[in-house]
Amino acid sequence: MTKRKLILASQSPRRLELLKQIADQFEVVPSSVEENLDYGLRPEENARLLARAKAESVAKDYPDSWVIGADTLVTLHQEIMGKPVDVPDAERMLRRLSGKEHRVATGICVVSPGKTLDKAITSKVRFKSLTDEEISSYIQTGEPMDKAGAYAIQGKGSFMIQEFSGSETNIIGLPIDELKILLEKTGYLPPTP
Repeated sequence: MTKRKLILASQSPRRLELLKQIADQFEVVPSSVEENLDYGLRPEENARLLARAKAESVAKDYPDSWVIGADTLVTLHQEIMGKPVDVPDAERMLRRLSGKEHRVATGICVVSPGKTLDKAITSKVRFKSLTDEEISSYIQTGEPMDKAGAYAIQGKGSFMIQEFSGSETNIIGLPIDELKILLEKTGYLPPTP
């Protein structure tokens, strides 16, 4: 029997590190899917559909592999916050999140030779109230520029977090417990006893 091949359709260093918790070997093949949102859909649905599009686009070239796609969106009320386009955009996002609770939705999808499964997971995060100096010095670290919502809960941005509920790995960008279930259901991992 040939070894099952696992592919992560993302070049996110955070997702790569998280996937190492449950998979010893995998390849990284970034998806070239444009991250266009449908503002008529709920954020969870957007994240799920984007994750699916990413996984399916890579899976076309690897039909005998298991391909994982993921997409994370930060939402405050009904405003969806992706990755900041520039420094003023990062400042705007962090000011909007300051002192408030927001939601983080990550869509995950596993495309396997036999089936495709996807799911969206949501967590809640509350920021402490931030000063202009805190926002400015955090942005100067460069960390916010490639993160949805302009922050990383596991990085330098952890000082902003007052509390969170739900999956922390979801907030980082790859909900590991839920991903394990999808990998079991698609036959990549043996079922948990």
